[in-house]
Amino acid sequence: MKAPPRSTKESLASRLRSHAKTRWSELGHLDVRFRANFAYVDAQHHDGSVLKLCRLRYGGSASIWGFAIYRASHDDYEDAVLPSGMPVGSPEEALDCACGLYLSDPTAWLPNTPTN
Repeated sequence: MKAPPRSTKESLASRLRSHAKTRWSELGHLDVRFRANFAYVDAQHHDGSVLKLCRLRYGGSASIWGFAIYRASHDDYEDAVLPSGMPVGSPEEALDCACGLYLSDPTAWLPNTPTN
């Protein structure tokens, strides 16, 4: 798969930053960088420390991306499934999954709809 177009890159970064500002306010800044068909997502805490979160894989759609979690123990990215059980999903779902893990907030994996 080739790299996403510039408009998709800009849209992805904007969507993730907007979501992080709303859901993950303890993060100071979200950095999204691109290499080939991958987007690497890092968070910067207010104290300046950087937290690697995940890698998204572009598959031709601006709304659905493959997901790999950053493994600090190996300093690499491992393909993973999202809480939905799928290996692909929205960028926001991927961000929530990674932040839920690294910021110790498992509520990020709960569905947003009430149960009966």
